[in-house]
Amino acid sequence: MDELSSRRCYVVLGICCMSLLMVGMDSTIVNVALPSIKVDLHASVSGLQWAVAAYVVTLASVLVLAGSAADRLGRRRVFQAGLVVFSAASLACSLAPGLGWLIGFRMVQAVGGSMLTPVAMSIITNVFPNARERARAIGVWGGVSGLSLGIGPVLGGFLTEAFNWRAIFLVNVPIGVAAIALAAIYIPESKAAHPRRIDPLGQVLLIAVLGLATFTIIDAPEQGWMSARTLASFGAVAMLLAGLIFCERRRFEPLIELRLFRSGPFSGATAIAVLSFAAYSGFIFVLTLYLQEVRGLSPLRAGLILLPTAVITLFASPLSGRMVGTYGPRPSLLIACPLMTAGALSMLGIGSHSSYPHVVISVLLFGCGFTFTNAPITNTAVSGLPRAQAGVAAALASTSRQVGSALGVAVVGSLINPVHGGTVATAIAKYGDAVWLTVAGMGAAMIVVAFASTSRRAILSSRRAAEVLLVDEQVAV
Repeated sequence: MDELSSRRCYVVLGICCMSLLMVGMDSTIVNVALPSIKVDLHASVSGLQWAVAAYVVTLASVLVLAGSAADRLGRRRVFQAGLVVFSAASLACSLAPGLGWLIGFRMVQAVGGSMLTPVAMSIITNVFPNARERARAIGVWGGVSGLSLGIGPVLGGFLTEAFNWRAIFLVNVPIGVAAIALAAIYIPESKAAHPRRIDPLGQVLLIAVLGLATFTIIDAPEQGWMSARTLASFGAVAMLLAGLIFCERRRFEPLIELRLFRSGPFSGATAIAVLSFAAYSGFIFVLTLYLQEVRGLSPLRAGLILLPTAVITLFASPLSGRMVGTYGPRPSLLIACPLMTAGALSMLGIGSHSSYPHVVISVLLFGCGFTFTNAPITNTAVSGLPRAQAGVAAALASTSRQVGSALGVAVVGSLINPVHGGTVATAIAKYGDAVWLTVAGMGAAMIVVAFASTSRRAILSSRRAAEVLLVDEQVAV
């Protein structure tokens, strides 16, 4: 691929950010609309969990396949196909006649989304060959990622109150159509010199592991955590995971490149992605239910409570990107993790009569901390690795985010599921503190991982892993 002008590179970055805005918003925009969906489609708490989790589980399951397919078939081609599928599925979601249909269309929507996020990151990596410029571009990318997650609940609240919950999906259609047209004009086609082979067995096992794990956690409150069904399901998850690792270690070009995890920074970035997105998704899922079910706020007012997070993202994300480009990932992570932990702990004791400034400050602390995680996760995932495998590396980072989101909603949602009678409001009042302590525990774990993954020993392991991958890539060619 010939080098592009600086202006065109940033136009390409803008188009890729448009796709990220859609995919990121869709991970959170539905949260504020959950009470409306609950009433309109007669959904239970577990049904609401699936309305969120079905999207992120499917997204996590096929992201790596989409990244490697883009390396093989052409990144622009797969990117455009993803825009078409995502936009069409968004329209279908807005017309869903029942909860089952909505969950099904959300899964199709996620298949389209899987062709966007990792492929867009791969496109950015290839059009910005200079390391410093690439770090700045990734900083912008991280900012848009944080902004999309922050603005989702606000926009979702406005659209739900002004129209109804179906409007939250229709908003994707004009953005998708514009991105399709611009991609055809400005994004150059590119492929990997040696694209990875398809790994059907690994793909099936990954879908089975993520799907069954999420189902088991959501189903456990009804069946009982120590019931035979729940224990058997967890046992099956463990066996499937062991089978996945066994198969992937023996493939020359596996779906999940396990050798990447020899790199301390890459492994740390993956763990932090899972923990941070689990904490964020769980926090937002319960918070939006608390604001509407316990405090009786409208969708718009509930969304406005989350507005400070979107505003601070505009300032904190670029700052985090510059910090990562200049000082590496550790400073950003050591800001992010304590803030997320403090924000979750400050929610302890929140009830039906707590002051709104208290809630807003807690949300602000947590949201600011979360914003500082995106740039170090993304930059660490692709830096120092062979450029030809950028799609797979970016896909693994994105997969980790979505795995975290699915697990966060499943775990935290299971704590407030009123399966033995009562309402969501009474369940939150009774078990709310358990939710905030769980989220705070995830933040504390991130602090430990941040120190371990940015040590001198971890950095040396990253260099060794990159050398092994580069040698194997040259041998394969």
